[in-house]
Amino acid sequence: MAAIDLDVCAVVPAAGFGRRMQTECPKQYLSIGNKTILEHSVYALLAHPRVTRVVIAISPGDGRFARLPLAQHPQIAVVDGGSERADSVLAGLKLAGEAPWVLVHDAARPCLHLDDLTRLLAISETSRTGGILAAPVRDTMKRGEPGRAEIAHTVARSDLWHALTPQFFPRELLHDCLRRALNEGATITDEASALEHCGFHPLLVEGRADNIKVTRPEDLALAEFYLTRRHPQEKA
Repeated sequence: MAAIDLDVCAVVPAAGFGRRMQTECPKQYLSIGNKTILEHSVYALLAHPRVTRVVIAISPGDGRFARLPLAQHPQIAVVDGGSERADSVLAGLKLAGEAPWVLVHDAARPCLHLDDLTRLLAISETSRTGGILAAPVRDTMKRGEPGRAEIAHTVARSDLWHALTPQFFPRELLHDCLRRALNEGATITDEASALEHCGFHPLLVEGRADNIKVTRPEDLALAEFYLTRRHPQEKA
């Protein structure tokens, strides 16, 4: 069977609280239109026919997820996540079965486009390492002085990218790199950083800049704008 026909499992770490949102409710459970941010994020993955299963890692004791229609979806599995993102992803990988490739997608990134996902998934035909969606940096970048709110110097933006999700890797490779990076005390900010720590060079697949992560209160209104403009009849 050609790689392009292989089923893919997605892992969505959703055990975080997101204190920068300044709300009592975890950000993934805030609503945009008639769905939570988490539901928008997961349904964007399930819109692709290659994504046949989504494992959502939630916080132990999370009482909100079970109340969502998503909890009854036949393609959804749930697992307790950990205190760190890498722990939640590893927990999700345990339920990924024998899927040769896995996606990891932020729970609070609801604006993923299907065409971006399609282009990312296509790299399984030619890559043994995998890659991530990313957007080229367009702003002028400044490096601050350590510990001071002063500019040290301007950083050339050529070859700088904003890392997005989903990130897409062979399941066993991602598992082994996450384990090794954790054991060696590496800083793991995303899944690609675990592969980088182990000497791999994931591909950069250019994606749309409106694939934003809802982190701060102003991001919620922006995500609602993007989703409503895309599906005006559904009101997000």
